[in-house]
Amino acid sequence: MPRTKKTATEINLKDPQYYFNRELSWLEFNHRVLHEACDPRTPLLERLKFLAIFSSNLDEFFMVRIAALKEQVAAKVTQLTPDGRTPQEQLDAISQRLRPLVAQQHQHFEQVIRPALAQAGIHILDYIDLNQEQRTYLQDYFEEQIFPVLTPLAIDPSHPFPYISNLSLNLAVVVKNPDTEAEFFARVKVPKALPRFLALPPELGVQAQGQPVHWTGVLLEQVLAHNLESLFPGMNIQEYYLFRITRDSDLELEEDEADDLLQAIEQELRKRRVGGSTVRLEIESHIPEPVRLKLLQELDLEETDVYEIQGLLGLGDLMSFMALPLPELKDPPWKSVIPPRVQGISVPTLNPDLQESEEGKDFFSVIKEGDLLVHHPYESFSATVLRFITQAAYDPAVLAIKMTLYRTSGDSPIVNALIAAAENGKQVAVLVELKARFDEENNIYWARRLERVGVHVVYGVTGLKTHSKIVMVVRREGDRIHRYVHIGTGNYNPKTARLYTDLGLFSCREELGADLTDLFNYLTGYSRQKSYRQLLVAPVNMRDRFLALIRREIEHCHNGATGRIVAKMNSLVDPQIIATLYEASQAGVQIDLIIRGICCLRPGLKDISENIRVISIVGRFLEHSRIFYFDNNGQEEIFIGSADWMPRNLDRRVEAITPVADPKIAKDLQEILGILLADNRQAWDLQPDGSYIQRKPTEDSLEASSQNILMQLALDAGLTKE
Repeated sequence: MPRTKKTATEINLKDPQYYFNRELSWLEFNHRVLHEACDPRTPLLERLKFLAIFSSNLDEFFMVRIAALKEQVAAKVTQLTPDGRTPQEQLDAISQRLRPLVAQQHQHFEQVIRPALAQAGIHILDYIDLNQEQRTYLQDYFEEQIFPVLTPLAIDPSHPFPYISNLSLNLAVVVKNPDTEAEFFARVKVPKALPRFLALPPELGVQAQGQPVHWTGVLLEQVLAHNLESLFPGMNIQEYYLFRITRDSDLELEEDEADDLLQAIEQELRKRRVGGSTVRLEIESHIPEPVRLKLLQELDLEETDVYEIQGLLGLGDLMSFMALPLPELKDPPWKSVIPPRVQGISVPTLNPDLQESEEGKDFFSVIKEGDLLVHHPYESFSATVLRFITQAAYDPAVLAIKMTLYRTSGDSPIVNALIAAAENGKQVAVLVELKARFDEENNIYWARRLERVGVHVVYGVTGLKTHSKIVMVVRREGDRIHRYVHIGTGNYNPKTARLYTDLGLFSCREELGADLTDLFNYLTGYSRQKSYRQLLVAPVNMRDRFLALIRREIEHCHNGATGRIVAKMNSLVDPQIIATLYEASQAGVQIDLIIRGICCLRPGLKDISENIRVISIVGRFLEHSRIFYFDNNGQEEIFIGSADWMPRNLDRRVEAITPVADPKIAKDLQEILGILLADNRQAWDLQPDGSYIQRKPTEDSLEASSQNILMQLALDAGLTKE
């Protein structure tokens, strides 16, 4: 009998075969990061940076995702993921996929990057290869700078196995008593307070004829290892081996039971510093079996938790080499440019004397002329977002400033401006998200500083993280009150604004001002607002609005028109959104998705997703902006904001997405999407089997890097640099 084609209604779009596993998809993203480190087209120090990012990403992956899966296994959770895997099956699949990637990373560093660094004048030497003069210098350095910091810890019946801190590098040392021939086991922690890579003085560096030498040094742990006699006088050092552990570091917080959220999180942070259960052990590949078994036993680990490393442990520390002043080994420097509309505006830099430009033009008058879109890091964060908040802090006509802070920099000029605003008598309300993972301590510090100067600090809605990126400034102009808003896709952090691609919309539209007023009342009070004029707000109406927008494209196709969706975000995980996109594809809607990281949707499946294409862009800047375009039968609608299509963003976070009303800005955003979709340098196409293939220019086409093109367009627009 010939096989009959199933109709769309006969296909179960919840079938696990139509979904990729979230964790495995993330590993594929980190694989693309590793590819940048292995790509000879990437400048040498940038390759080193990507190796470090690959390692740091894995550290967090183990601390959070692997830890959670292990907890589920221990609790005998058998619930299946949308792709049909149990927690244990996920752990098995992760291990199978990850081990070759880790081996590739270390092999590439040892066999390719390290020799290339030496060729470029950066020499990471092994202690065993040092000459006597270099050893003498390092022995003196050890005695003066390292030895006083060290605490050797014996392990025997009277000395229990010591606590090993998270992500610490350690030496497992075997020593022998020469009188009794008894062997003992000890642990020495490699101190984090000292640089991992110790530079030798220039006069003791490698002497390479005809080649410049920029840096010569050795690893801290090697200096320590070759001076162990000082720590164990009278004992014979038999052997030593490096190991590194990773612990569960996610916070466990019952907000309903916490009378004071700030104090509760401080207590949880103290627990994190102590650390949870061990989830990974990294060891040198030649470690003998007795030492290996001792570590496994004492750390309560299994063989499946061990990662044998051939080479250096903890390659995240390679990031320190980015501080070397060697621009020829890095990406060409980029200075953000100032949009023409805000050029010439005089704004105080935390100076109490507000000086307007000669024309009397200020940032508020610019916004009054029409909505303003800014695109970081191509356009300056300091000259736009920071300028907006700083001017508001000192403008005598400003009555109130309200904003959300999810992550900000350690020396935040934004927070300093908010403090100045409060000191200038303005009403300042700030939602500080204390639960921003791994930024909790920093946010607690800023929350306390803000509270001390009279800022109204709130910590959000119980059970929800506040991830929205919003600012509202209330200003008296004559006898009227005007609201000026900024709605963005990225954090209010001047440092990451130079590294992440993000968008922000400035507006004084009444509807947006009214919506943000309602949203801030929801965040700070007991408002149960269920509808908004224009904003898509999670967890209130965003999921339903996005589903309705997708289904509207389906209706257009059913009615004989065309349907078109382009969406850019960090991750696509939500099963309901994915199933609805499958329905759209089956109806004939053409869908292009630009997903930097996790994508659980399977594109290109016959009768399911053959009209869906997915790309990922990994380049010098971290793609972080979120853009959502719907053709709507020619009545186009486009949105930007803080949310990805993930259950946590749609259901468990406060998020804000704004429609873009200005036709020119909408066209600019469409141009950005078009440039990204045409990328043939940093773009990767997701295949139906879950693999990614990097695009390459054809013989008939030129290389088109979207990030390079966007930098050039910013310069061509005649913009001045910061």
